[in-house]
Parts: sequence; C-alpha cells; structure tokens
Amino acid sequence: MAAKLKGLSEKLLVSHHDNNYAGAVKRLNAIEAELAGLPKDAAPFRVGSLKREELIARNSLVLHEAYFGNLGGEGLGSGRLAEAIARHYESVAAWEQEFRQTGKALGGGSGWVVLGWDAHRGAAHTYWLFDHTHSPTGVVPLLVMDMFEHAYAMDFGSNAAGSIDAFFQNLAGAELDRRAEACGAK
Repeated sequence: MAAKLKGLSEKLLVSHHDNNYAGAVKRLNAIEAELAGLPKDAAPFRVGSLKREELIARNSLVLHEAYFGNLGGEGLGSGRLAEAIARHYESVAAWEQEFRQTGKALGGGSGWVVLGWDAHRGAAHTYWLFDHTHSPTGVVPLLVMDMFEHAYAMDFGSNAAGSIDAFFQNLAGAELDRRAEACGAK
C-alpha cells in the first residue's frame, strides 16, 4: 500500500488498511478456525451462519487487496486494460463515465464498483456490488473501487465524487495491465 497518494491522506489509507482490510483477514481466520472446530453433527444453522460470514470476510479481503493494489500510479494508461475497455465500450471515456456514475450511485452507502473480465461475455464490464455477498459469477476483478464510507469520508466527507477523482489520479496502470493479461482480457 502506498502511503502517499494524490488527494488521499496517509491517515485515511492507514485507517482503511489497518481497520477494514486487516479486520477482514483476522475475521476470516477466526471464522475458518471456528468452522474447522465444529463437531461433525453441528446444527446446520451454525454451519450456514458461519459459511455466510466466511463469504463476507473472504470477499472483503479479496476486494480490499485488489483495491489497494490498484493504487500507487499515475492513472489508467493506454495498455492492455485500456485496450480491453475500448474494445467493449464505445471508448475509454465512455467506460470511465459509467464507472464514475456507478461509484456516485453508491456514494453515502455501501459497496464496490468493479470493472471485471466477464468470462461468460468475453468482455470487460462494470459491476455494482452492494456489499460483500453480491459478486457476479465468473468475473475476475480488474479494477476495484471501494465506495464504503470508510474508504473516503475521513478526507471527503459526503463528497463521493471528489474521492472518485482522487481514485482515478492514483491508478496503477502497470498493475491493471498485468491483471488484464493474467485473465486473458482482450
């Protein structure tokens, strides 16, 4: 995680990482230990409840890793991901407008905006994830933006659009291109 990013304070980044991401890691470890310790005849509702919590913690962990991995650069760039976006949207600008609007729709609420490689469609597509249990099947996250208030309120208050501007200024284009290449995005 880069501690110095344009428009995002170190205090916000450290708080977000140490409280939300690290909390998801600890929570997932505790849940997995509890699941492993259940007796073979555990009540189904106990197993079901823990499996639901496992899903939430795991998705939070994975999405936060992708989010922090997005950051630390100078912007999207014009590499593999930009090419995939342009191929499946009218243009990179049209995609960016949709991605930003999706983020604004989540402002003041809870959720994620994910540009993913959708294997079913064979295309890059922007998804709105309300919380940690709503993820499209068969989609590899390429670009992840956290729109839970903990990701921006400390610096931006209720100005979600300002946090989205800062997010786009700090995209790590090389990492995004690596992700696109790894999943075969074209």
